[in-house]
Amino acid sequence: MPLPRTLCSAVLVWIVAAAGLRAQSPADSTARPDSLRRSLSIPRLALIGGITAGGFVYGHILQNDLWWKGERSDFHFDWDHDWTYALGADKLGHFYFPYLTTNIYRQAFTWAGMDTSSALWAAGGLAFTYQTYIEVRDGFSAAWGFSWGDFAANTLGALYPVAQYHLPPLRNFDVRISFYPSEKFRNGAYGAIIDDYESTFHWLTVNVHDLLPENLRGDYPAWLNIAVGHSVRGLDLKGAGGHELFLSLDWNLEGLPGDGWFWKLLKENLKFYHLPAPAVKIYPGVVWYGVHF
Repeated sequence: MPLPRTLCSAVLVWIVAAAGLRAQSPADSTARPDSLRRSLSIPRLALIGGITAGGFVYGHILQNDLWWKGERSDFHFDWDHDWTYALGADKLGHFYFPYLTTNIYRQAFTWAGMDTSSALWAAGGLAFTYQTYIEVRDGFSAAWGFSWGDFAANTLGALYPVAQYHLPPLRNFDVRISFYPSEKFRNGAYGAIIDDYESTFHWLTVNVHDLLPENLRGDYPAWLNIAVGHSVRGLDLKGAGGHELFLSLDWNLEGLPGDGWFWKLLKENLKFYHLPAPAVKIYPGVVWYGVHF
């Protein structure tokens, strides 16, 4: 099933709200777990809970109108077109959005006073629960059905930030997304670009600087990553189409200098989007781009 637009809206709302709230936050994200009870801010947790509950209700209403208002059925699994209608590109999206949500809510929970590990587990659990609710609800839709592929991708996406925290080498590999309107989108085939997998690009970005031996790091800019990208073309939602692979430069904003709270907040959240950069398509065929979005 296409990913919910409300999830993206909620993420954007949090980023904007965080800009106004972060300056007031005395919470230390590295606080010891035994200090969690003393440092938690109940008003801030209540605010996060209220925004989350409101977003959940709004998301249910919107998705019920967009995806679930057709004929209902008994609970069933989607075996027929789960891996054909988007050639699996949707699974990358189902990994990315719980990954994004976990990272965003980790910031929210640390702002409320949790230590980083507790915040990540809580955020990952929240992202996983919401995505699982969507999948179960799909199981009762005649048009969709429960997807084990989506469920697995959702689970891995919610857990990956936790794994990055506990396994530091994984922090050198992040997931990003970008959009560029496809011909179908420009011709009005989709109401929102996030519903069009041909307009969507998923990227795995590699922090080259931190992977280099220490004696070589001084010669390589900390703000320059390398990314591998994926998209699809020619979809007919029945199995036709093909994959595209890219290599691209990628801007590691966290490698730029600057310690102000707003600048740090901006760098921390813009890193989830692949900003325009030089790239080359490596499959099928080779195409060079001065700038790829």
